[in-house]
Amino acid sequence: MSEVVSLARELIRFDTTNTDDPSTGTGERAAAEFVAERLSEAGFEPVYLEPAPGRGNVVVRLPGADPSRGALLVHGHLDVVPADAFEWSVPPFEGEIRDGYLWGRGAIDMKHMVAMSLAVARRFKRDGIVPPRDIVFAFLADEEAGGGQGAGWLVDHRPELFDGVTEAVSEVGGFSYTVRDGVRAYLVETAEKGVMWLRLKVRGTAGHGSMVHTDNAVAKLAAALTRLEEHRFPLVLTEPVRDFLAGVAELTGVEFDPDDPEAAVARLGSLARMIGATLRDTANTTMLSAGYKANVVPSVAEATVDGRMLPGREAAFERELAEVLGPEVEMDWDSMPPVRTSFDGRLVDAMAAAIEAEDPGARVLPYMLSAGTDAKSFQRLGIRHFGFAPLRLPPGLDFTALFHGVDERVPIDGLEFGERVLARLLRSC
Repeated sequence: MSEVVSLARELIRFDTTNTDDPSTGTGERAAAEFVAERLSEAGFEPVYLEPAPGRGNVVVRLPGADPSRGALLVHGHLDVVPADAFEWSVPPFEGEIRDGYLWGRGAIDMKHMVAMSLAVARRFKRDGIVPPRDIVFAFLADEEAGGGQGAGWLVDHRPELFDGVTEAVSEVGGFSYTVRDGVRAYLVETAEKGVMWLRLKVRGTAGHGSMVHTDNAVAKLAAALTRLEEHRFPLVLTEPVRDFLAGVAELTGVEFDPDDPEAAVARLGSLARMIGATLRDTANTTMLSAGYKANVVPSVAEATVDGRMLPGREAAFERELAEVLGPEVEMDWDSMPPVRTSFDGRLVDAMAAAIEAEDPGARVLPYMLSAGTDAKSFQRLGIRHFGFAPLRLPPGLDFTALFHGVDERVPIDGLEFGERVLARLLRSC
């Protein structure tokens, strides 16, 4: 078994489930200590930081040949979302290998990249490989809950660990998309939507459930959420989405009409859900709470909404939400801004060259992620971010469905391919 597969398997076996409850995060400490031990074995002196009990973070720096150049940050998170074992074909925290895949929660999101980064860091240190510039490796807690005990805490409290860093790579990008037989594109994330987690509250008049009520908080909130569900935010064709769809059109020979991007998205197969979500803002109700007894009309009803907005749409999104929900709905929220950069420069050229070396004829294309990553925290330090966690995937695999999904898994040969690509990139960037 290759080192990267062995590391990924061991990492999956740490149950690092993040429920956003601090008392349940102790698995992150065990995983972070494992990472620190593997780095120490190779000759690093890792910095271990625990902002809250059980929430472990590890950072190391590998000096490069030219310290005057901006350093590159390679980061990945150790935590995962919950997994219900009854829904899975295999135990989600055993790292089972079956049918050419490594199965388990975190296999894609994102212990595969943690294992690749760890394997490459260890090899470079052991073999005395000096990269062109400093490489900072960061293994982080709490990404699945916004990074308050991970990337966000490090940026606020230990920014010196990232001195000189100008660029970063991490999730979600570098994975292959089979455009047609024998033709693959590798998507590089250059932008991601902003996040607005909304807490909605509606007040009404409490009373006995047997009476006639015209001021029912539950009914008013339900009506507001129905309006939100039926609302369509405006279509906006941003530069990374335009460039991605134009690149796919060039590879397939099917014309792309910028006035009808939804038609182009509909031809993307399993990618259509994710790319389609980057054509407009979205707002989805995820939680509801009201009442305490069957025969009592409550005075308050509450809901949580997951809002995602395109770059440049933050203020417009907030105004539109208020208009759709109406004046009776009280709104409170936590938010994280969109991320975006241009698809150019020496690092992008190095990504393309590393992919080409391992998959001749393949092409890299920019795209926008509909979700969010720790890039939102690191951009506060002025760090330019790309999603590049390389994987070569089988044509029929519905990759986007594996994120937070049942039976999450990563192809073994794809994982080993990714480690080779990452090593090439860090040797040349």
